[in-house]
Amino acid sequence: MKKLLFLLATVALVSACGSKTEEKKDAQTIAREIAGEILLKEYEPVSIFNVPVTNIDKAKYGVIDMHSHDYNDADPEKIAAWVKTMDECGIRHTHVMHCEWIGAPFEEAMAAYSKYPGRFSVWCSLDYTDIEAEDWEERAKAHLDRCKALGAFGIGEMVDKGLGDEYARPVKGTHIHLDHPKMQSVLEYAGKIGLPISIHVGEPIWMYEPIDNHNDGLMNGANWTVDTTVEGCYDYDGVMECFANAAKAHPNTYFIACHYLNMSHDWPRLGKILDECPNVYVDISARIGESATTPRATRRFMEKYADRIFYGTDNGTSADMYRFTFRILETDDEHIYQPDFGYHWAYSAFDLPDWLLRKIYYENAEKFIKKLSK
Repeated sequence: MKKLLFLLATVALVSACGSKTEEKKDAQTIAREIAGEILLKEYEPVSIFNVPVTNIDKAKYGVIDMHSHDYNDADPEKIAAWVKTMDECGIRHTHVMHCEWIGAPFEEAMAAYSKYPGRFSVWCSLDYTDIEAEDWEERAKAHLDRCKALGAFGIGEMVDKGLGDEYARPVKGTHIHLDHPKMQSVLEYAGKIGLPISIHVGEPIWMYEPIDNHNDGLMNGANWTVDTTVEGCYDYDGVMECFANAAKAHPNTYFIACHYLNMSHDWPRLGKILDECPNVYVDISARIGESATTPRATRRFMEKYADRIFYGTDNGTSADMYRFTFRILETDDEHIYQPDFGYHWAYSAFDLPDWLLRKIYYENAEKFIKKLSK
């Protein structure tokens, strides 16, 4: 009996001790647990900093947008609305790239946008139909002649993220890189007849990096990852070396590397390419999300290579889109969140001086056009 009473007492004591350890969680513990459950892809912070928020309705100087697309599928009403938006925002002229994934066929786009003289320039694609045939190079050159006769300003937007020019129309140039033997005479011919090449080389480098907890641009990297294990796919360094070699091999052909050549994480490396290739320019299109994370380094690069940079958007036709680019270029606003870009970090504006704004907004483009007409 005594043993039974002792056992019951022991159980009661243990139970009492256990209840003391189940104390109510404090606020800090609860907060940490909640934070631990928030996924990075769901992170959408709202700034609480009392800092300037500058709204710019119209660019300080008339803008030449060197990189857009036929987002309107050559629809007359939509183009008319776009022109109205351009007028409201101070966009003097827009270059409409041609590619496989968006917009009407080249001839249709050319006809639609030519109804607005002085407001649009339309670019064309290379035609890779039967590239293995012996006569492809001559047919490709004849195609460029036809496009130029119709009014094409240049060739673009070409692409090589690793698998070749997969933006081309009517036939993709899969596995056709700038170093393809049959491309050499065509690239040279483009320069001869005054057609510059606008080309999207690679992607931001985190799209080629392992998707893990050390990837700096993780969420956007995951959304746009490039699978370099696919047979024939170049990696990041491969596409960059291919481009630089092509630019050096064809000094009489002008290349516009879209999106800062997707090298805004490494300004010295991009600067070296520009130093070695005077026929290469860059546009700033669709890379605010990457370049506005390091605003001081970006501004230093822009100041050093002020004559080689074009304004571009590549991001639709809305007034808000244009105005956000003006805010980044013209103001000194800080800690700006823009979740549309897919990153978890905040941005800061460049506060560019007027002389540099004029160059990027329109002067460089005007000088470039004069070069082509010589």
